[in-house]
Amino acid sequence: MPALWIAHVTVTDDASYAEYAALAGPAITKHGGHFIARAGRYVQLEGKERPRNVVARFESVEAAEACYHSPEYQEALAHARGASERELLIVETSE
Repeated sequence: MPALWIAHVTVTDDASYAEYAALAGPAITKHGGHFIARAGRYVQLEGKERPRNVVARFESVEAAEACYHSPEYQEALAHARGASERELLIVETSE
């Protein structure tokens, strides 16, 4: 079943987060991820507001999780730690 990688982010260090974004996009694409939404317009209805929201589609939960644990994504993530507050989850779709 396909899966969605959903991130909700507040950037606290623009320069470091830009380094993350430059590496993360290619890492996600390399592992079969396809961006559906990336920092677009949103409406916060409940919960903690995070001004940057990203959704990527993968072929499975396992593929998305493998991407997260890959050396390429972990290299990118090193730049996001300390440069953002974020929540990230993977959810299987019903498609």
